[in-house]
Amino acid sequence: MATLLSPLPDTITTASEVAGASAIAPAFSPLYQQIKGLILQSLLAGEWKPGELIPSEMELAARFRVSQGTVRKAIDELGAENLVMRRQGKGTFVATHAEQQVQYRFLRLTPDHGDTRSEGPAERQIINCRRLRAPADIARVLALRAGDAVLQLRRILAFQGAPTIVEEIWLPGGPFKGLTADRLSAYRGPMYALFETEFGVRMVRAEEKLRAVAADAASAELLRVPVGEPLLSVERTSYTYNDLPMELRRGLYRTDSHHYKNKLN
Repeated sequence: MATLLSPLPDTITTASEVAGASAIAPAFSPLYQQIKGLILQSLLAGEWKPGELIPSEMELAARFRVSQGTVRKAIDELGAENLVMRRQGKGTFVATHAEQQVQYRFLRLTPDHGDTRSEGPAERQIINCRRLRAPADIARVLALRAGDAVLQLRRILAFQGAPTIVEEIWLPGGPFKGLTADRLSAYRGPMYALFETEFGVRMVRAEEKLRAVAADAASAELLRVPVGEPLLSVERTSYTYNDLPMELRRGLYRTDSHHYKNKLN
């Protein structure tokens, strides 16, 4: 089986980088998976920012001393995972949540008639945004130490004037220093696009847990539903490159005019 030649000086140069690459692509993995891991390392390090053009397949093949076909296979997988996007005649770009086709990638609540895009952008109301010491359960999910700085924000998302989702969002304090309620309210694009452009954090995948709950008095008031109304509880942990948790989001969704839609392959 082909093995990866020693990387060039501009790829992996330190013991910690070697360990990081090995964590992504073990030595026994296929060669294209190793190249994919090295590209992910560059994305994590911020070598190529969201929306930026990455080097061509030929340039990457020369950099990693492998065939162009091996690089193409690695990039195909990254594209299938929505981490990069090919543009005909222009090259391959780092995917961004500002792209229309991925804006709603993590929002699975769909109106009973039409789709999410047909409703237009959600109307957002920030309830509060504050910095706290991480409670133990939040620290555990975000791979922090109890007491580390975190950002907690609560907001309501409304579609066509009807409050539909109330969310509590927890973020690690370090990467999101300077994020305020005013900044969130002023930004008109998707929240994940704000994280990319102003804080250099791109959410690349998420895990969710769903359960049915009854609206308590506080959530009923915010969502304008009766106490006891059935709601969908969605807890999402979102990760940036290298499976680093960067967000815990707990939402309550109205389902009287919407449903949760997922696609299984």
